[in-house]
Amino acid sequence: MEDVASAGIADGEPQPAPPSPTIPPKLKPEVVTPKYSIMSRRGTGTTGKEINLLANHFKVSVNVPDAVFYQYSVSITSEDKKVVEGKGIGRKLIDRLYQTYSSELGCKMFAYDGEKALYTVGPLPQNKLEFTVVLEETFAKHENGSTNGTEKRSRHSFRSRTFSLEISYAAKIPLKPISLALKGADVENTQDSLRVLDIILRQQAANRGCLLVRQSFFHDDSRNFTDVGGGVKGVRGFHSSFRPTQGGLSLNMDVSTTMILTPGPVIDFLLANQDVREPRYIDWAKAKRMLKNMRINARHRNMEFKIIGLSEKPCNQQCFPMKLKCGDNGTSEEQTVEITVYEYFTKHCGVEITSSQYMPCLDVGKPKRPNYLPLELCSLVSLQRYTKALSSKQRASLVEKSRQKPQERIRTVTDAMKKYQYDDDPVLATCGISINKELTQVKGRVLETPKLKVGNSDDCIPRNGRWNFNNKTLLNPTRIDRWIVVNFSARCDTSHLSRELINCGRKKGIIIERPFTLIEEDPQCRRLTPVARVDKMFEQILAKLPGEPQFILCVLPEKKNSDIYGPWKKQSLTEFGIATQCISPTKISDQYLTNVLLKINTKLGGINSLLAIEHSSRVPLVKDTPTMILGMDVSHGSPGRSDIPSVAAVVSSRSWPLISRYRAAVRTQSPKMEMIDALYKPLENGTDAGIIRELLVDFYKTSNGRKPTQIIVFRDGVSESQFNQVLNIELDQIIKAYQHLGEVNVPKFTLIIAQKNHHTKLFQQGSPDNVPAGTVVDSEIVHPRNYDFYMCAQAGMIGTSRPAHYHVLVDEIGFSPDDLQNLIHSLSYVYQRSTTAISIVAPICYAHLAAAQVGQFMKFEDLSETSSGKGSVTSSESVPVPELPKLHENVQGSMFFC
Repeated sequence: MEDVASAGIADGEPQPAPPSPTIPPKLKPEVVTPKYSIMSRRGTGTTGKEINLLANHFKVSVNVPDAVFYQYSVSITSEDKKVVEGKGIGRKLIDRLYQTYSSELGCKMFAYDGEKALYTVGPLPQNKLEFTVVLEETFAKHENGSTNGTEKRSRHSFRSRTFSLEISYAAKIPLKPISLALKGADVENTQDSLRVLDIILRQQAANRGCLLVRQSFFHDDSRNFTDVGGGVKGVRGFHSSFRPTQGGLSLNMDVSTTMILTPGPVIDFLLANQDVREPRYIDWAKAKRMLKNMRINARHRNMEFKIIGLSEKPCNQQCFPMKLKCGDNGTSEEQTVEITVYEYFTKHCGVEITSSQYMPCLDVGKPKRPNYLPLELCSLVSLQRYTKALSSKQRASLVEKSRQKPQERIRTVTDAMKKYQYDDDPVLATCGISINKELTQVKGRVLETPKLKVGNSDDCIPRNGRWNFNNKTLLNPTRIDRWIVVNFSARCDTSHLSRELINCGRKKGIIIERPFTLIEEDPQCRRLTPVARVDKMFEQILAKLPGEPQFILCVLPEKKNSDIYGPWKKQSLTEFGIATQCISPTKISDQYLTNVLLKINTKLGGINSLLAIEHSSRVPLVKDTPTMILGMDVSHGSPGRSDIPSVAAVVSSRSWPLISRYRAAVRTQSPKMEMIDALYKPLENGTDAGIIRELLVDFYKTSNGRKPTQIIVFRDGVSESQFNQVLNIELDQIIKAYQHLGEVNVPKFTLIIAQKNHHTKLFQQGSPDNVPAGTVVDSEIVHPRNYDFYMCAQAGMIGTSRPAHYHVLVDEIGFSPDDLQNLIHSLSYVYQRSTTAISIVAPICYAHLAAAQVGQFMKFEDLSETSSGKGSVTSSESVPVPELPKLHENVQGSMFFC
């Protein structure tokens, strides 16, 4: 590695400068790296106190394990030969197909995924079948248009639409791989068989009129709705998925929540969405964008339409041509007249229009053939998904209202299992599948709580995953001599705030001198853009200070999602290299200030606490061998923003043998791309500009010139279908980056995937409380072959705790199950920002924070020239991605993300 300066290790003592490593040549032959496969389980852990638990897995019996599903491809075309897509129309057509052509289909029961795949138990009579299916639909024949001038015509009419369906044989999908997988065999196509079973359950839910969202379904029952504001409701439903486990095939059922538009009058939705009291305050340009593609029901005809826009003029002014028939003695002539929408409905339809005659109409027609409906006649159809990003207020409301205590969640899930009788489905019955209606009993263990070291080397023993610094000082407090306070919030008394912070700091061992100055934002600047406000503030800082401060405390006007935050962090970290802490206090208490000081102390190089075994350099399998710990995560743009680059962050441990200190490296990459593409990035001049090289050099600098011979990788945010990509793409890149530095001996790797986005919950048997902090389960509900386990390191104080699901893909280091589980448990106690055990290991939390924080840099960037300009972007497309500004050298080695 590169020639680097000396650095201290755990005790802070000066160390001799390390020898200069060999600098690799610019060009070298490609080194063949080994390919990895997912490892098998090496046994189960034994340490900890045993505890009886329940899991939301329901045991599944398969009485016909040799059953075979036949998969067929479904192609649907309309009368004009256009391909028909859309789950709604697809299911209607397949239902009509079965009703009309049951005998031609061999009377086979089937499951349909709503798109292009149909599954039957046993083959259809032929490998390729073609059918003509007719759908009759109620519609408004004249819409806004022609009606007789002397008598009203029928308000309803029927039309027939003809579709061609082609069903072609695609593949056989036997259930046998499931039974083999349950015995521990490595079977490749198990997921295909499980997917068919999942589709069967989804079809049953669809037949009941449920909204389907991936593997969750939601009933149209207002008792399951909860208002989160802005015209949006959370709807409670159920996630369901079949999973192979050590205890056999199981159905994982959990409570799930998605967002929908509040059903009811459109005008009520607009008032709530824009947070205005009266229609006259509605921003109709904003309303037009919001309403597009929503489905409404017109009450005067009880029919459903899709909104394509709004009329240009109000209802009482918007005209359209209408044909009138007139004439006597049996003769008739057509005459076209211009008539307003208001006049048409009041005079020709007998519908009274009162509140919306001065508002725009909804256009539910086609681009060149508008069809206008007055707002007051229209109501939003229920169960329409709301896919836009929620505001911080909406998110907080959703979290609060969707929480369920453990016993309530148990009742909700078990009642659903008994009520909906999933195994009554005829397709499942054909395979002899039955589902137990009771939660699965499992054995768990509660691991011993790790001890911590705080100030004066005192022991601190957490209780149920929590501790505090009452009457205690930080282990290695920093000293703050030169700092300032800047205030973007008119309601904060910064003089009082700084005094209280100084007093609280002294109690925790941090010596904080009086701030050099307090800078209040000019009230006139509040009308400027966030970027301009930050620029003005830094102009004041430079004008008032003779030199750069050691630290800046920044008071923001909003607690979360402040527009100031991104520009402020970008300026401070990239342009000036000054550590900053942003706050927005509503109540200044000792606990609040202590939490703020924990972050400040860490950013300035201090240490709040260490594990006792870390403090004494006794971490198993880490203490004797230089070991680097990586945490990796990718943050994506908000829903619907395909032009926002994804941000990849990797944090690595430093100052070995410590496992509590980290630094981050962050890069942008193509939108929505999950695999990190900048781990190894060779340039034409032979250098490597990738993330791993940067972190390896930092490890070398801070670890007394030692190179890591062991690397533990924690990867967040990937699904099981992506495990092999992590192994053979990302791990391969890490190895290449190491070899590029001239190293021949590749380190030993342990690669662990950490998942929080899953649906397994654990409950204490016979107790209303959440499972204790440190609960681990590595039997019964885990994979029958692969090495995985569940751990609930945190203490669940509200709602139902969600355990982390860890998957060990590679373990060359050779951890025993107990050593690995205790290491992971310990890494939940080294998060310097809090005084509680966290739900997932600290390296991943830091990576997530770094990606999210640096991602804020781009919040106000003009990406129009760097984005593709398309409505959506796939990861396979080549899209120019803007590079992030580099962190200032003053903060590159700091834990700025704290």
